[in-house]
Amino acid sequence: MLAVTALTKSFLSPEGVRNEIVNVPVFGLAAGEQLALRGESGSGKTTFLNLIAGILAADSGRVELGGMVMTALSESKRDRLRAEKLGYIFQTFNLLQGYTVLENVVLGMSFGPRGADRAHAREVLERVGLGHRLDHFPRQLSTGQQQRVAVARALANRPQLVLADEPTGNLDHRSAHEALALIREVCREHGAALLLVSHDEEVLREFELRRDFTEINKAMTEAKR
Repeated sequence: MLAVTALTKSFLSPEGVRNEIVNVPVFGLAAGEQLALRGESGSGKTTFLNLIAGILAADSGRVELGGMVMTALSESKRDRLRAEKLGYIFQTFNLLQGYTVLENVVLGMSFGPRGADRAHAREVLERVGLGHRLDHFPRQLSTGQQQRVAVARALANRPQLVLADEPTGNLDHRSAHEALALIREVCREHGAALLLVSHDEEVLREFELRRDFTEINKAMTEAKR
């Protein structure tokens, strides 16, 4: 499902020094697999997810997603592939405040192969317990409800891979547990692989498959020497 090879990314500091943030020799995820990556703040895990998603262009290396090589595509084609095969759950939700709950999900769908399917958007929102909040705006929702909208938007196009970046970081303990269970359950229902990154040990313990990001990211290993 996901195969990463010799993937690197560096950034130029204000002092003009180039710092390598990601250097992952090899990483993979099978179809339907659910894996949690442990990573502290600043470890490069968000950059890693953004490289997989094609939001950032890699300095070098290869990201293959469902048989397509993301890293070989132009920015516009990466956008198209991301819309077709990926769902991304951001820690900060990234909901559009001027749009209703339903409109946020429909707009996300409009970039994917299904198009703006309002009926399916309603179905997904009902699945995450927000069928009675379709016409509400994000500011009218609790933090937990906003996360549910983000989950619905990420899953509405039936992605093959879901990326979740600290998806419970802004939630209280109860809401975090409910959100995580919902994400995993809906991914299983849709047959989507799930790659979640977090520094929360309680979240990480929920996964049978866990890895430490510093073990796969050579950039962090070298920085600690």
